[in-house]
Amino acid sequence: MIADIRKTAEDKMKKTLEALKADFGKVRTGRANPGILDHVKVDYYGNPTPVGQVANISVIDAHTLGVQPWEKNMVSKVEKAIRDADLGLNPAAMGDIIRVPMPPLTEERRRELVKLVRGEAENGKVAVRNIRRDAITHLKDALKNKEIGEDEERRAQDDIQKLTDRYIAEVDKLTAEKEKDLMAV
Repeated sequence: MIADIRKTAEDKMKKTLEALKADFGKVRTGRANPGILDHVKVDYYGNPTPVGQVANISVIDAHTLGVQPWEKNMVSKVEKAIRDADLGLNPAAMGDIIRVPMPPLTEERRRELVKLVRGEAENGKVAVRNIRRDAITHLKDALKNKEIGEDEERRAQDDIQKLTDRYIAEVDKLTAEKEKDLMAV
């Protein structure tokens, strides 16, 4: 019973951490990262399709992405989708490859992105704390239904608190790394 509650809480906290990593991946730094195009959709025969499913995305150099659609007729559609995605990118087609230069970030924009990252991190911490609250509620219900004893319940609460502290520290670590990455010129 207690092990199931702990396992469920830990699984949910892991998923929260993975979601936070994905959210941080959307926030672009000055360097080229194929992940920035993950959420760009292109019209592929009437269906909105992620760019990564209709083209090969590669890093040409530190400040340029290369997007090579698998079908020649998709070059203009992919280029338009990237331009319209509101990422501040200006792709340029050169034959059957699209070069996407990453513009350098201004100091002001870097600070805005750091605020955004901190907000995402706070949302991640809130999610972890909500998972802790749910797990503790399940423990109290089990105690009330006399499925576990008071000592077991107290030990399990301490264990879940340690788990929560560990994941909050992991969120802080990820946030610090992302901030450092953003502020690096």
